[in-house]
Amino acid sequence: MQVSFYLLSDNTSENELSSTPAHFTLACQLCADLYRAKQRVFVYTADQQQAEAFDELLWQFDAQRFVPHNLSGEGPKYGAPVEISWQAPRQNRQVLINLATEIPAFANRFSQIIEFVPAAEQLKAQARERFKQYRQLGVNPQTVNAP
Repeated sequence: MQVSFYLLSDNTSENELSSTPAHFTLACQLCADLYRAKQRVFVYTADQQQAEAFDELLWQFDAQRFVPHNLSGEGPKYGAPVEISWQAPRQNRQVLINLATEIPAFANRFSQIIEFVPAAEQLKAQARERFKQYRQLGVNPQTVNAP
C-alpha cells in the first residue's frame, strides 16, 4: 500500500470568495489525472453532505478535463471511473482519495491512498494523526508538495 500526503501551503488555502476547501480542488485535479491514467478511484468523504458537495464540484470542474463520476449507488452497474461516498465502496478500486478526517476502516483494500495536509491548523493536526496511524500500520507515507 502506497500512501501519499499532499502538503498544501498557505498560498493554496481557500479563496475568500469561494467556500471550496483547497484540498477539494486539488482532489478534483487528481481525479482527472487518475482517470486519464485509467485508474478507478474511490473518493471517501466524512458524510453525505460532503459527498454531494464534492460531486457538484466535479460537475463544475474544467470542461476540457471532464471526469466521469457518480455518487455510490448511482450511475452504471459497475460505477463510473470515479465513485464518491461516505460509506464503504461496493467495488474494488485501485486508488482511495480520503477527504475525511480519519482513516477509513477499509483503507487496506486500496493499493494507493491519497491524503491531504491542509494549511488550517486543526486540519493539519488531524493529518499528522493519520500520518502516525499509517506508520503504526507499518506503512511509510510519502509527502508531496501540492502544486
